[in-house]
Amino acid sequence: MGKLYRHGKRGAGRHVQLPEWLQASEAWATMKPGPRALYVEVKRRYNGGNNGQIFLSHRQAAALLNVGRDTVGSYFQELLKRGFLRVTRGHCLGPSGIGQAASYAITEEKVGNDAATKDFIRWRK
Repeated sequence: MGKLYRHGKRGAGRHVQLPEWLQASEAWATMKPGPRALYVEVKRRYNGGNNGQIFLSHRQAAALLNVGRDTVGSYFQELLKRGFLRVTRGHCLGPSGIGQAASYAITEEKVGNDAATKDFIRWRK
């Protein structure tokens, strides 16, 4: 159990932060709601130290967003094309024959010691 504060409340849970400068970018402003929702789900998996190792399969994303796997595939492509995400390791069939999801990096955040690239800022319609 977490530490209780003076008035009996506990610390707030994790949240997803979308900074104003990100929302004001042309890439975000012109994007449809589906890819935006997927970005929020990907960012939910970011804990401050795992950028570049964020795993979310198409099947999991489709279930979270209540859409089909084909639909969510186009959402991933849109986020990659606009520069919000970058694939750090492609999906593959593991040594035991079990598929492994691709891993992603959020370009808004730094990856290890490398600075954030913020590729979406340079995207133009």
